[in-house]
Amino acid sequence: MQPIAWQLSLVLMTLVAFGFAFVAINSGRRQDDYTPLQKRAYRLRTRLFWGLVLVFGPAMIYTLMDLPYDAARARTGTGAVQVIDATGYQWRWELSQDHVAAGQPVEFRVTSADVNHGFGIYDANLHLVAQTQGMPGYTNTLRHTFEEPGTYRILCMEYCGVAHHNMMTEIRVDAR
Repeated sequence: MQPIAWQLSLVLMTLVAFGFAFVAINSGRRQDDYTPLQKRAYRLRTRLFWGLVLVFGPAMIYTLMDLPYDAARARTGTGAVQVIDATGYQWRWELSQDHVAAGQPVEFRVTSADVNHGFGIYDANLHLVAQTQGMPGYTNTLRHTFEEPGTYRILCMEYCGVAHHNMMTEIRVDAR
């Protein structure tokens, strides 16, 4: 642990300990009218709420801006939409085709024949590119445009049984 992190942790733990001590010391006092205390507590709670919104709100918006499976980006490709029907079975994926063209939108229609499966598409460096769920009796639609040619792996992202770790297939993205 870094020295500054250790010191910061110690300061925060000390503040929490003082807070507990203050409450313990003041808990013995009897007060008949709690209205002023209640107003102060409500005011503190309101300030705390808006403080948390101001601190964590921008962070949440910033982190959600560049999701890897943004449907809006899938429509930026040129050309006709390529459709791939994907069905998950224990313990394999069945794709209607395994070649697509780079730069063209691809629509994956993902379902399952048995149990829930997580349909995750990974690039050559095993970075998650897009994902959805494969569920029995329901078809999820995932739209994605592959910008880079190469071989992408499709792995199951939800434990589906003893051979779950072998549930993978590949899709080849060819340059146009």
